[in-house]
Amino acid sequence: MTEQTATPTAATEEPAVPEQELPPTGAEPVAAAEPPAAPEQALPVAEPVPAPKPSRRVLRAVARWTAAVLVLGGLGTGTALGITSMERTDVPGLATEGDGRWDYPELSLPALPAGSPRPFNEANVAEVHHADLRKLLIPAPAGATADKKLTGGWVSTAQFVGEFRKDKRGELTQLLDDSALRHIAARGWTMPDGTRSRVYLLQFNSTAYAQGLRDDTYVSSTPGIPLDWPTDLQMDESWNGGKVPETVVYAFGETKTGKGRIHEAYIQAGDTLALVIHSQQGEKIAEQIPFRQTLILQNQLLG
Repeated sequence: MTEQTATPTAATEEPAVPEQELPPTGAEPVAAAEPPAAPEQALPVAEPVPAPKPSRRVLRAVARWTAAVLVLGGLGTGTALGITSMERTDVPGLATEGDGRWDYPELSLPALPAGSPRPFNEANVAEVHHADLRKLLIPAPAGATADKKLTGGWVSTAQFVGEFRKDKRGELTQLLDDSALRHIAARGWTMPDGTRSRVYLLQFNSTAYAQGLRDDTYVSSTPGIPLDWPTDLQMDESWNGGKVPETVVYAFGETKTGKGRIHEAYIQAGDTLALVIHSQQGEKIAEQIPFRQTLILQNQLLG
């Protein structure tokens, strides 16, 4: 870099002289009592040395790199803005082709009644879902055959209790009667590979009642009341993700790794308790990836 020589000023370059009063503007100068200061001598100013001009090759390289940075910067900014401007549940449940995930339609949260907050908004201390519970059910993925009994509408307590072992249905029915249950929404479908899926959303009069039923059925490290299935399920110790803040997820399978013919999970989100089941008949394994995908997306809808 070429150093530039600053133009010197009289205050910093001339020899110090005693102060003297200046005559008013337009008045004749008055002889000073002290000898006049030595006349200023102009110091030579160094002529600026012109910087060497860059070669055309350098200019072309700089132009190319500048254009590349601008393009990449623009793309990065656009992607960030696009992602942060979307609600998390607006992101479709699609995946890389061939990784085993199901092709879910684009998800979005339903509209709320005027003045009603989301369940985990600071203004919603009770953590109540004000949206229509049926619209919080995850839709069936592409290629699914709808369950004629679980169409996405309201279902009876008996329909829900029918998912569990016969000798436990009476006990569970009584617990539901005592827990201020408001209603149950459910959707089911079967995929071309034979996987049968059921999703139930149980809404209670308060979060305390939802938590109470979860505790009364001993859902924690065990699935509690067993499903109508020939084997007992264990906590899926390989499950460690997909949790939405303020919600709790418990996942179970036929083994500790979650690999088996059936997957079961509970989601507790405020005043709502969800049950998600994927199962395969015979000896065929129920794929873990689409089950976890379904669980994550349903959790997002409730959170």
